[in-house]
Amino acid sequence: MGWQPVGMDELVEHWTVLDEELELVAGKRGATRLSFALLLKHYTRHGRFPRGRAEFPDEVVAFVSGQMKVLAAEFDSYSWTGSTFEYHRAEIREHLGFRVCSVQDAEKLTAWLAGNVAHAERNAERVREELLKHCREEFIESPASDRITRMVRSALHTAEETWFARITARLTAQTRARVLALVATADDAEEDQDGAGAEDSESVLALVRAMPGNVSLESMLRAIRKLTAIRAIGLPPSLFADVAPKVLLSWWQRAAVESPSHLRRRSDEAAVTLLSALLVEREREVTDSLVDLLIATVHRIGARAEQRVTNELINAFKRVSGKENILFAIAEASLAVPGGEVREVVFPAVRGGEQTLRELVHEYKTKGPVYRRTVQTTLKASYTNHYRKGLIELRSVLEFRSNNSAHRPVIDALDLVQRYAKAGNTTYYPLGESAPEHRGTRGQWAELVRRADKRGRRRIVRMVYEVATFQALREQLRYKEVWVVGAGRWRNPDEDLPAHFEARRSEHYGELGKLLDAEVFITSLRQEMEQALTGLDEALPELDWVEIKERKAGAIRFSAPEAPEEPRNLRRVKNEVSRRWNAVPLIDMLKEAVLRTGCLKAVASVVGSGHLAAEVLAERLMLAIYAYGTNTGIRSVAGEAHGHTEEEICYVRRRYLIPEAARQIAVEIANATFAARDAGLWGAGSTAVASDSTHFRSWDQNLFTEWHSRYGGRGILVYWHVERGSVVVHSQTLRASASDVAAMVEGINYGKGGEISSNRREEVEMVALCLRILQASLAYVNTLMLQAVLAEPVWADLLGPADRRGLTPLFWNHVRPYGEVRLDLGTRLALGSDAPGREAR
Repeated sequence: MGWQPVGMDELVEHWTVLDEELELVAGKRGATRLSFALLLKHYTRHGRFPRGRAEFPDEVVAFVSGQMKVLAAEFDSYSWTGSTFEYHRAEIREHLGFRVCSVQDAEKLTAWLAGNVAHAERNAERVREELLKHCREEFIESPASDRITRMVRSALHTAEETWFARITARLTAQTRARVLALVATADDAEEDQDGAGAEDSESVLALVRAMPGNVSLESMLRAIRKLTAIRAIGLPPSLFADVAPKVLLSWWQRAAVESPSHLRRRSDEAAVTLLSALLVEREREVTDSLVDLLIATVHRIGARAEQRVTNELINAFKRVSGKENILFAIAEASLAVPGGEVREVVFPAVRGGEQTLRELVHEYKTKGPVYRRTVQTTLKASYTNHYRKGLIELRSVLEFRSNNSAHRPVIDALDLVQRYAKAGNTTYYPLGESAPEHRGTRGQWAELVRRADKRGRRRIVRMVYEVATFQALREQLRYKEVWVVGAGRWRNPDEDLPAHFEARRSEHYGELGKLLDAEVFITSLRQEMEQALTGLDEALPELDWVEIKERKAGAIRFSAPEAPEEPRNLRRVKNEVSRRWNAVPLIDMLKEAVLRTGCLKAVASVVGSGHLAAEVLAERLMLAIYAYGTNTGIRSVAGEAHGHTEEEICYVRRRYLIPEAARQIAVEIANATFAARDAGLWGAGSTAVASDSTHFRSWDQNLFTEWHSRYGGRGILVYWHVERGSVVVHSQTLRASASDVAAMVEGINYGKGGEISSNRREEVEMVALCLRILQASLAYVNTLMLQAVLAEPVWADLLGPADRRGLTPLFWNHVRPYGEVRLDLGTRLALGSDAPGREAR
């Protein structure tokens, strides 16, 4: 353990004593000469003086001592207090032109932070980094750590208060009143012009905060009401145009979890800004969810129509075999007696007679165009009688656009549908009304879209045209050919391009390693594919684990490779870990990671500190993380063993444990793991990251649920980015079709087949994030345990090169993931100390 090794490149770049610096140390001798040179180079690099010998890796001391012609051991005798140390510091400051940070400097730095950094960045650590950088630019010595913390907090507070005043000033008095009415109490709320009181206001806030439901007409109508209620507040579209996305996100997250009583205790400017951020972000989310519901609903209408017609036809369907023989028999009999009657010549020639021929005709009708027309007719009826109301209302609240004139006909068709939405039972569009042609009105729907009226004129059938238009809209939305105003995921695809993309196209393509010439790109890709296929073809005869067969189940068959045996010495090391720490409850591993890393501070940085005592909040957060991460549920972890009830843990989960806070907790633990690693044991740091995914079963009502052929069931995928040392550094909830890689995490998440007992995407996402936190805690504590064992020579000498390659902190034979939950912050695991290292972003 100790410092990460310092490479020669870093030593030469940062620790070489330059000629002008040699003149400064020329008059010094022995330990003073070496110590002064090290102080000078440390100050040059970090903008502050070191606090002691521990801040200098041995490689650095040896490198500088060689230049000073002084023994490295003499540095240990240097005194870090007294007049000599103070004189050296003053001499270095004067040489480099730096000065101590005065009260006036601190005030100026804080004002600069508030106006140039904190207005667009709410992460205290990043603001701190910018402060240190600016201090170096201004030749001001970095203040003490506590003073920096106070300056950062002051800058963040000042910047936020400035934003609150600026945002509130952009709203009219009426709009501010409508926003504040969302959290008004029954005593101080007055009835508005429409007679809506505080009770209605609170119900509006609850409606805004509610998550989307399953795919149904009721969910669609509820989402439309929610969007209408948000727009009725009257917030201007450009209210937050100049606010950084991170800042807006932090406001929205705080408003989403704070109760109305908490928001009422804030100043009017703060409450108005936070609630406005919530409304703007929820409007974008609701718009996205409405598009999701539109796509899913149109698909469901067609799928259910096909299933219904198929089930009806299957009951009357009997497959006729030997059609070729029947055709030959009929042809032979007909040619033998060309003038005979069908009943006397054809029927006797076929086995089963007339009944067989009837079944043959029925089979053709159920498989051919008649079947398709029946499905379309059923689909139209389902749309007209049930789903039309929701889809028409949805069209009235969403604005569809396209950047390509080729896709404009669908949008024009939607306008036509909207104009005649309340035309009653009119079968056709009026004569003279032009119905735009688009991809939905051609092909399979062409025969039903146009029909002859009583006078024989070909006219557009309204309901069929509407169905075909919504089906075409669904396809164009999925391909981003059509986008939605005010949406997030379904926004204008041009917004996803870098600024000035066309003007800097060559530069962007160069950074991506892409060719501008399409023909050259296609030729290069074809050559690459041909080379790869040729290599595969040549290698196949030598690959005994690949078999090519002609069979219906698939032409290529892989034989499962035999798993290599785990090195014996690694098993002995893991058994020693189990012997020393016995069966460690998983909750204790989480507790140890939390207490050692201080990762729960990330919660306060995202959602605020709240009113709970720090220790109480920490315990309830850990219980909530454990309940979600193990998928055992909050009820199972609540009890008398720790004194926290189910209601209390649920409140902390809703109020504090939001997705962004959970991600930050996992990042803090991952960074602590990187910092604690002994480079001599785990190797030098690397940015290499692998990707994998874990399949979780979920309810059909979850909008992300899809059937996955590989996993043989319906569910979602949680996508993992895994650092080489088995630490999850990123996770994301995706549809099942987004990836088909093998599962990574076993043994922690409770439930058969990884089933998650919730149909809400937010709940599923929280399960995945808390599982990520538990995995990070497991890797962190296991890293310290392994290092404690392998710090002893008797164990370290056991490991050979193969053992070290297979060393991983991701094992749990010594972990007890379930059982009675006993959380005691007063008991700790006996582990070694952490060591400094690298950080991952």
